[in-house]
Amino acid sequence: MNKPIFCAVLAALAALAGCATAPSYDARFGDAVRQARSAMTIDPQAGAAPGAAGGIDGQAAREAMARYQDSFKTPPPVITVINAGGPAAR
Repeated sequence: MNKPIFCAVLAALAALAGCATAPSYDARFGDAVRQARSAMTIDPQAGAAPGAAGGIDGQAAREAMARYQDSFKTPPPVITVINAGGPAAR
């Protein structure tokens, strides 16, 4: 048998040997994520319901967002601290 062909066959068998068995922990991979996601979902079929989503109305939501955005326009006021006792003890 040719040496290059033998090496190729040997490499192919070694590569296929890795696929022979899968580790047992792969069988439940992702279960914790799926359980956490289902625990956080209130109504899994909410997208199929034609009704409006509950919560805040549009005008109140717009005003809340505007107040939130405006809070970044001006920095909070500076508070001056007078330390009459000297430096803090360590």
